[in-house]
Amino acid sequence: MASVNVRSGKLFFDFRFRGNRCREYSALDDTPANRRKMEKVLAKIESEISAGTLDYGQYFPGSKMAARFKTPKTVKEADPMQVPNAAALSIVLPFCSDFTQQWRSDKQVEWRMSYRDAVQSILTTHLLPAFGEKRLDQIDRSTVLAFRSHLAAKRVGANIEKGIEGKPMAPATINRIIGILRMILDEAALQFGLQNPCISIKRLKLQRVDIEPFTVNETQGILARVRQDYRPYLSFRFFTGVRSGEAHGLKWKHVDFERRQILIRETFQDGRTEYTKTDGSQREIQMSRVVSEALLTMRPADFETDPQFGERYVFCTRSGKPIDNTNFNDRVWKPLLRNLDLKYRRPYQMRHTCATLWLAAGESPEWIARQLGHTTTEMLFRTYSRYVPNLMRQDGSAFDSMVSSVVNGGLRAANDSFLQVGLKAKAKQGGKS
Repeated sequence: MASVNVRSGKLFFDFRFRGNRCREYSALDDTPANRRKMEKVLAKIESEISAGTLDYGQYFPGSKMAARFKTPKTVKEADPMQVPNAAALSIVLPFCSDFTQQWRSDKQVEWRMSYRDAVQSILTTHLLPAFGEKRLDQIDRSTVLAFRSHLAAKRVGANIEKGIEGKPMAPATINRIIGILRMILDEAALQFGLQNPCISIKRLKLQRVDIEPFTVNETQGILARVRQDYRPYLSFRFFTGVRSGEAHGLKWKHVDFERRQILIRETFQDGRTEYTKTDGSQREIQMSRVVSEALLTMRPADFETDPQFGERYVFCTRSGKPIDNTNFNDRVWKPLLRNLDLKYRRPYQMRHTCATLWLAAGESPEWIARQLGHTTTEMLFRTYSRYVPNLMRQDGSAFDSMVSSVVNGGLRAANDSFLQVGLKAKAKQGGKS
């Protein structure tokens, strides 16, 4: 029997047509007035079903069931003017695929190009295959949890033919995927008054990954053995702590030799120069003498006569294009570490090396955080403190020394005072005798 029911606080039609059970959802709250409106529409639908004149698409134009129930041309079409309040009821909620397309179109103006590509990849690979055919109100908490479990069970890089099992998807990757879904459903909640099922779902805990900075001796060895044309580049990376994209996107107009500053304003990634990772990444790095000398060796001879000199990239190929990450890693970095018999570490470890060297040298944590592009010192201490035992002792010896000094100093003062009193008393007794 046809009826108007409720799900997640929203009303929907539930009826049978041509042997199929049909559920068409609305964006209307479950109130007596809204129920009366929908019951009136449902009565009209039932009447037309009985008469064989129902045009499914007339009532539910956004429904994918409309194509299946397309009315033959010989059947009299329903008069849209006779459908009471059909448009006003906003009867059908959009499918996730349609809504997501509009959401991405509206939001991408806020995003960096690299982030746009990352979002599109997540949508295409994971979210749309799982949720694209569902209406927004059909995505509930149990559906999201099942999807997350499916992601956790996947084996990344698996190849059955070659016998490669692959690795489980990293929790950080799963959190990013669910995070995009949460943003989509946040917007759906604002537009249609739905409950976002992702709100109550906690992020997966991330396993702590220890950093592996190079030691001073290892750094010296790398700089001594690297190809001559890449020595200034590695010196720059080791002693400024910049990210790969920041180094590759650096232009000469952002190098201030007079003030000995490097202005981080752009980053080069995925073949594009664009805004830095965050607003906090926009910063001025103080040049050390080693960095200044390295950059001076890179400066072309015609820098004073070339009007386009400022737009040139500092670290570039012979064609003037920025260094390519993959090419550098495969042809320079990996062979260099093998030659030195060092364990492979990502080039990003040069950033960690610089931070630990700054801390070990006793530089101010606030200054170091600014140099690295961190807005606070929290990440600095959380990530690097164990590499600098003199900066933050964790064995209690500093406190023990302080307390011992206070206590022992107090005891000595008390003993001295007691001794003085005794001497005075003795002196008096001697005078009386």
